[in-house]
Amino acid sequence: MSSNFSYEEAVKKLNLLQSNKSTIEQIRRDIKLGQKCTNLEDMERYLSRTGISMSMLDQLSVIHVAGTKGKGSTSAMCESVLRQHGYRTGFYSSPHLVAVRERIRLGGRVIAKEGFARHFHEVYDRLHASQSYEGDMPKYFAFLTVLAYNVFLKEKVDVAIVEVGIGGVVDYTNVLRRVPVVGITALGLDHTSILGGTIQEIAAAKAGVMKPGCEAYTVPQPSDAEAVLRATAQSLQCPLTVVPEYKAYTFQNGLKLQLPVDVEAYRTNASLAIQLAHAWMRKNKSGYDCEKTNGTGEIKETEDSTIVTRLPNETIRGLSGCKWPGRYQIVETDFSTFYLDGAHTGESMEICANWFQNNSRYHKRSLIFSATGDRDAEVLLKPLVYLEFSTVYFVIPKAIKELTQKNDNYSIMEHRDLIARCHKNADTWHRLQNIYRGCNVMVFECVMDALSHIKTTGTKNSVLITGSLHLVGAALSIIDPNLSKD
Repeated sequence: MSSNFSYEEAVKKLNLLQSNKSTIEQIRRDIKLGQKCTNLEDMERYLSRTGISMSMLDQLSVIHVAGTKGKGSTSAMCESVLRQHGYRTGFYSSPHLVAVRERIRLGGRVIAKEGFARHFHEVYDRLHASQSYEGDMPKYFAFLTVLAYNVFLKEKVDVAIVEVGIGGVVDYTNVLRRVPVVGITALGLDHTSILGGTIQEIAAAKAGVMKPGCEAYTVPQPSDAEAVLRATAQSLQCPLTVVPEYKAYTFQNGLKLQLPVDVEAYRTNASLAIQLAHAWMRKNKSGYDCEKTNGTGEIKETEDSTIVTRLPNETIRGLSGCKWPGRYQIVETDFSTFYLDGAHTGESMEICANWFQNNSRYHKRSLIFSATGDRDAEVLLKPLVYLEFSTVYFVIPKAIKELTQKNDNYSIMEHRDLIARCHKNADTWHRLQNIYRGCNVMVFECVMDALSHIKTTGTKNSVLITGSLHLVGAALSIIDPNLSKD
């Protein structure tokens, strides 16, 4: 059996597991019925069936990152910094953009097809052989989490940076009992049908990743949210530190730091990533410290926390060299310039709109938009109506019309429901865009159709693609196909 076929078979088997959409809907039903969520108990059982006991999992050193906005970029920068300091890193994130194996990275590289297939089949076969009844298998995200923990332990990484899926307290990744360092990014209202409709409920869910004895770091939060985080930290006797503003950092040896994206939210995420990486190195004992770096005094001790403000060259190189596709990404083609950002909350969309406004290259502008899950499209579209697009495309977030179970982004969601949502979003746009009536609105069944229409106009566009990381991934698979290659 060829390695490619083995990988395709792995993806096919993975996609036969229940979709995330169905899993989320089941969680909502359980909440309405007042039923106890058994995610963490289920994860312990799944891991045990693959040969990993909880005591074995305790040996995996993890930086756990929760939050509403910026989890991915924060985690990516943290991983890049640690790798520049010489550590062998693992990285688990979601969702993927093009290929499912993007979710698991070793040493900063997407796990190769051969490696993914080898680990996948070993884990899948053990779980399948140990079923108590037909269908006793973890669902899509739970399976990938079991797989990631297996990979990181078997590949003997020094540290794994793990991004939470949804929420925190009952997220499948939170099966971890011992976590030395925890990060919580900016909080906002998202997945409210699962996590709650107030910022305090959201904060309580995210704070669930804190563990006794960990060091917790967060960015400036709304006062109500911060109060919840601090109460949780105090109950667990773990210090919680709000990271400094980005302008507070200084650099050694005159090496200038140039972040890949000049956006305030990204700078805030960079500050959190710095503190997470350096906190782990301090707790790891063998990491970077004053003595090791000729006593430059970059570490500050406060009453209840330790922060870094003077950055060594390794940290600067890790931040400046970090690449995180699909977030404030610009791709040039021969017919248009594409601006891609997976913004999917009202706050992140406002940042995205400002970024596009400041960087848009051509006078003619187009928007390709899709929203997934339970997100309110009106909240996402409001910041965009002022950008004077000539054409707006509402699309199903897939690259081409025909998808099979061998595709990484295969979805069992009904086509009819997806296209109906596109038309509903178009109606919302018409209602919102009274201030600018010259906009042409179109609905297409896939991203390829929208791109083909843009190409036939014969005029170079500045094209903003946003609203969903699934949409961004589908677009990148067409305009930047090298993303999914080894």
